[in-house]
Amino acid sequence: MGAVRIRILLASIALAAALSAAADEPFRVIVNPGNAAAGISLHELSQLFLKKKTRWPSGEVVQPVEPGDERLRARFAEKVHRKSLNAVKAYWNQVIFSGRDVPPVEKPSDDDVAAYVRANAGAVGYVSPLATPAGVKTLAVKD
Repeated sequence: MGAVRIRILLASIALAAALSAAADEPFRVIVNPGNAAAGISLHELSQLFLKKKTRWPSGEVVQPVEPGDERLRARFAEKVHRKSLNAVKAYWNQVIFSGRDVPPVEKPSDDDVAAYVRANAGAVGYVSPLATPAGVKTLAVKD
């Protein structure tokens, strides 16, 4: 009986540590496993999602994908673009109206974002910090 309680306690401590680490990061950036990148700066990430930078260093076309979760998108906009989600939406309305481009693909869930990233070599997406999608690579995000 004591061993079971110890295992439960250890599992609780591990879960608390994981939740604490996730609270520090508002999202997790993922790319296709074939992408050579190991990390990315906030500035470069912003450039990719605003489609101001359209190719990876390898020459592969960048294919950004966003989740449908408005709260997650708002955290991403504030941390990466340093703008509100409404300001980012206004940016895209202007870009669409001028006929220059369209916003990143949007998928309804973390799993759908991960599936898109797995299926597209140039894809980059972000998911909630607790998501652990299989078959994708997580990038370290640097300030």
